[in-house]
Amino acid sequence: MSAPVTSLLMDVRQALGQLGHHRLRTALTLLGMVFGVGAVIAMLAVSEGGKRQALELIEGMGLNNLIVEARDADGETLKEVRKYSAGLSVRDAEAVGVTLPFVEAWAGAARFRTWTLFSRSGQSRASVFAVSPDWFELSSLAADRGELFDADADRRFAQVAVLGSAAARELFPNGDAIGGSIKVNHLWLEVIGVLHDRQLNDDRFEGHEIGGESSHVYIPLQTGLSRLKRDDMDSELDTLKIRLDGNVEPAQAASAIEHLLSRRHSDQNDYETVVPARLLAQHQQTQQIFTIVMSAVAGISLLVGGIGIMNIMLASVMERRSEIGLFRALGARETDIVRQFLVEACVIAMIGAGIGVVLGILLAYTIAAFAGWAVAWSPIVILVAVIVCVSIAVGFGVYPAMSAARLDPVVALQSD
Repeated sequence: MSAPVTSLLMDVRQALGQLGHHRLRTALTLLGMVFGVGAVIAMLAVSEGGKRQALELIEGMGLNNLIVEARDADGETLKEVRKYSAGLSVRDAEAVGVTLPFVEAWAGAARFRTWTLFSRSGQSRASVFAVSPDWFELSSLAADRGELFDADADRRFAQVAVLGSAAARELFPNGDAIGGSIKVNHLWLEVIGVLHDRQLNDDRFEGHEIGGESSHVYIPLQTGLSRLKRDDMDSELDTLKIRLDGNVEPAQAASAIEHLLSRRHSDQNDYETVVPARLLAQHQQTQQIFTIVMSAVAGISLLVGGIGIMNIMLASVMERRSEIGLFRALGARETDIVRQFLVEACVIAMIGAGIGVVLGILLAYTIAAFAGWAVAWSPIVILVAVIVCVSIAVGFGVYPAMSAARLDPVVALQSD
């Protein structure tokens, strides 16, 4: 083993011995570092988990999509609106696709009220949606078993259905959903596919409903519109998803689409436009504020810990004046004294950081359990927290170390 490594190990052993002589004082000094590192790790873990969860949720809406939703209204208001506008419709979607060059694709969905939904082996309270074939692609949905219906099935008014995973388990507890039959109100449908469960942690994002596909039943749009009954006052479509060209700004595209729909709906405010990219930006801004506030709190804790390290080292210098004088008399250089005290600061910081990492992990999972938030880990985050902790400790330890090194050996030996 090389001489520098041997010397360093001796310094670490000596530092542990010195800290062990004053256990209570050392423990109190560690608290600032422990809470600081714990807060940093917990905050960053929750923040990273929030980012990943937001991206998963926004994937269902489609970051490059624009969503138009029919507005709800009370009976009298809706009657007045229907005098001028029939509501969101397939013709609106076709007009948007033909008129605006930046629209790559569209998909519509209509939700149906159900009073009966069962199979020969089970029943369910799942929501039933009639959707155009591109809905699955625009919503990032894929089949786990079987297949999804296509445009041909939609044109033929095919009586087929695709089930979400939870709906499939309820309707077919024995697992034989593909090829089975279900009845929606008065209509029998053949199950041709079961969706892959994305297992999202939340079904809402920035106040908008999202996800929930596992408890949905999907049928072709034309089949639903022609063979299932809807209220006469309901619009033909409840939701219209529009995929935009990646080169167009979503906000500008939304303005153009709103202008077109406004003219088609005689300026009736019976629809709402949702821009997922804008929702993600709002979420990230809110999360950034949260991160800044939590970072400030964690930073204050680390600074308090650094001040505590400076205090314990200054006290140690006063208590060990004669020892320092003896070292200097025996030939120790100023750099040797500085190194010894900085090693002590690093040892305190490393112990505090280690305990802080454990505390941070426990704190992150505790927050996630009570608040229902997601947690995500990155080794870089833990490494950065430890490095910052040690850097602060060394920074605050420099002054006491320099003070110890500059003591006059003769005066120091006479201090007792």
